[in-house]
Amino acid sequence: MPAVNTDLMYQAMAREVKGGWNQIVYWSRLLDWKNQTLTPNPDAIYLMPFFNTADAGPMVIEIPPADGGSITGSIMDCWQTPLEDVGPAGVDKGKGGKYLILPPGYSGTVPDGYIPLRSQTYQGYALLRSILQSGSDADFAKAVEYGKRIAFYPLSAPSTSLAPGAANPSATIYLDAAGVVFDATIPYDVRFFESLARMVESQPWLERDRAMIDPLRTLGIEKGKTFNPDATAREVLNDAAQEARQWLDMQYEASLLPPFYEGGHWALPTAPGLMDGMQSSFADPNHYHRDARGTTYAMAFFCPKHSGSGSYYLMATKDSEGRPFQGGSTYRLHVPPNVPVRQYWSATVYDRATHGLVRDMTRASRSSQSPGLQTSGDGSVDVYFGSSAPANRESNWVPTSPDREFEVLFRFYGPEKSLFEKKTWRLPDIEKA
Repeated sequence: MPAVNTDLMYQAMAREVKGGWNQIVYWSRLLDWKNQTLTPNPDAIYLMPFFNTADAGPMVIEIPPADGGSITGSIMDCWQTPLEDVGPAGVDKGKGGKYLILPPGYSGTVPDGYIPLRSQTYQGYALLRSILQSGSDADFAKAVEYGKRIAFYPLSAPSTSLAPGAANPSATIYLDAAGVVFDATIPYDVRFFESLARMVESQPWLERDRAMIDPLRTLGIEKGKTFNPDATAREVLNDAAQEARQWLDMQYEASLLPPFYEGGHWALPTAPGLMDGMQSSFADPNHYHRDARGTTYAMAFFCPKHSGSGSYYLMATKDSEGRPFQGGSTYRLHVPPNVPVRQYWSATVYDRATHGLVRDMTRASRSSQSPGLQTSGDGSVDVYFGSSAPANRESNWVPTSPDREFEVLFRFYGPEKSLFEKKTWRLPDIEKA
C-alpha cells in the first residue's frame, strides 16, 4: 500500500504538471479540494521532491536555515519508511543542511558537510511543509518564497548556495500543481495492481518482502515481464480490490482503539506498533506490521523519523455519542484555550470513503491562523462542521457534503510534550449541534 501510494503521487505529478524524477512539485497556495492526496494538510505550503537515484546517482536536498521561515517534514524511500526528518525538528536543528540520498548498495565516498541517508530503494520522496507564521497575505507569500529556497540536485552537479537569488548551475525544477486536480487517492480496482507492477519492476526486492515474489507472480506481476491481465483476470482483480477495501475499512476503525483520551473518541491515526516499525525500518526481527502498514497507508501518506517533534495528530470518525459523522448534520468542536503547540493547531475535514479532501468545498479546515477566526474571551474556539454555516459563525465553519460521511483530523504543529506525555490538556469530543 505505501509503495503504491508513492507511485500514485508520482503518476499524478507526471500526468498533471508534466513533471519527472528529481524535480519538486509544489503548491503556490494553500491546498484546496483539488489536491486529492490522502489526508493532506490545507494549512501549510506543500513541497514534494521526488527522487530516483537509479540513473542520477546520489541526490541532494538542501534545507535552508530557519532564518525567517521553517520547514517541517521528512525524507522517505518508496515504502515511505523515513530516512530522516529535516528542519528545526530534524537533524539540522534549523541550521539548514545538505541531506544526501544514497542509492542501494552505494559504496562511494560521502563528501564532508553532507548528511548521508542510505536508502534501500532507488525511488522515494520528501514531504516538506513551509509553515506560515500567521494567516496574513504577507506571511503566506513569505512562506512560499522561503519554501522555494529548498534546492534539489544530483551530487554530481552541486548547488552553489542557498541564498535567495544566488547562481545555481543545476537549477532546481519547481512545478506548480495549484489549480489542477492532483488525484492520488487509492483506486480499488485493477489500477492498484498496475501501480504495484510498476514498483516491483523498478525497485529492488527487500529481504523482508521476498515472500511476496511467488504470490505476485500468480497475478502476472513479475520482474522483467509486462503486466497485462486479460479481461477475465481484470474482472477478478477488480472484485478482489473491492473486497480488500471493505476489509481495510474495518481494520481502520479497529485501529482507532483504544482512544487517546479515556472515554473519548479521538485516536492516534496509526495502528499500535506501526510507527516504531516504520521508524526503525522494521529492525525488530520478531515483528513485521504488514497489515497495520496497509491499513494506515490506505488513509494517509508520510511517516516522520521521530514522533511528536514537528507535528502530532488525532483522528475522529465519530461524535461524542459514538455515531459516524454525517455531512447533512451540524457539529461543534470546542477547542479549549492554551493549546499545547508552539506553531499552530488545525481541524480538517476529509471524505470518510476516500480520505481525501471533500470535493467541491470552498475550504477544508479551520486553524488558529485562519483569518477572521472568532475566539471567546478565555481564548477558546468553537469550530463548526456541516453542510450550512451556523448563524454568525461562518468564519469558524468548515463545509461538508450533505450526502457524504466525513472524518476530522486535528493537527498540532510544534507540539508540547504535555500534549502526549501527561495529557494535561484535553481535546473534547465533537458534539452534534
